[in-house]
Amino acid sequence: MTVCKTEGAGWGKAEVKPYGPLEISPRAGVLNYGQGVFEGMKAQRTEDGRIVIFRPDKNARRVRYGCERLCMPPVPEDTFVESIKSCVLANANWVPPCGKGSLYIRPLIIGTGPILGLAPAPSYTFLVYVSPVGSYFKGNQLSPIKLKIEHAYSRAAKGGSGGIKAVGNYAASLLPQTIAKKEGFDNVIYLDASEQKYLEEVGTSNIFVVKGKKIYTPALKGGGDPMDTILEGVTRDSVIQVAKDAGYEVVEDRVPFTLLKEADEAFTVGTAVVVSPIGAVTYKGETWSWKFEEGAGPATSKIYSTLTGIQTGKVPDPYGWTVYLD
Repeated sequence: MTVCKTEGAGWGKAEVKPYGPLEISPRAGVLNYGQGVFEGMKAQRTEDGRIVIFRPDKNARRVRYGCERLCMPPVPEDTFVESIKSCVLANANWVPPCGKGSLYIRPLIIGTGPILGLAPAPSYTFLVYVSPVGSYFKGNQLSPIKLKIEHAYSRAAKGGSGGIKAVGNYAASLLPQTIAKKEGFDNVIYLDASEQKYLEEVGTSNIFVVKGKKIYTPALKGGGDPMDTILEGVTRDSVIQVAKDAGYEVVEDRVPFTLLKEADEAFTVGTAVVVSPIGAVTYKGETWSWKFEEGAGPATSKIYSTLTGIQTGKVPDPYGWTVYLD
């Protein structure tokens, strides 16, 4: 893993070390007050065996404004990206062959300095570790998933931390996710906290709804804006561009959940799930479903094949998104 610590007002040099436990004070800011942000990325192999990562500059930017929101010193972009590269290369033997999975990358910035009163920690640690992974949901990558529209719990509210990848955002999602899985669902779709009428995001990903040649997705301002209640997903941004270039009109707006009743197809996107087709959605006992011979509808399939093709070097990358490490 790669480890870097603050030195005075800035960050020291990142070093590659053997993976192992961290020794921190029981008074660490992250343990007592949840002062921490994380990222999710992947390294993959191309068909000719090269290792590639995807849009690390976007993750670096999201980390920066996440740190600022939680009163942590932002990790410089060059430090962030080089730490990712060095960690992946140190674990190159764990990157699966093309089409057999990927190496999940977890950057983590946490307040490790001791603090008892409610205040920013006096020191911080930035680390990166990795793990080989397969498909996020059961089955293959394009196996349709079943989702429950959550009406008892909310993920985030305006003015909160929903627009950043704060560690504390995810603990509160465990209960509704656990309940949903016991009921036979793969995950939940959250609605807006104020009116419970509009789609926000799935517990681990952004959501898109297809109707004809239009694709709808909840809007955001980005950059850590306090009014954002959904995450500025790197895959979300990529899918929007790919969809537009495929001839679809992408509508970023408030999306009523009732649009799912008349949708042609729907899917979720994120680093972990990539592009995952939604097979059924249930709201208070009423279910809307979609069935396609290949598991995914035409829009979902087109976007998935284009995006994963770019990520693995199977198709040209006209956007300059892929970064080769060897």
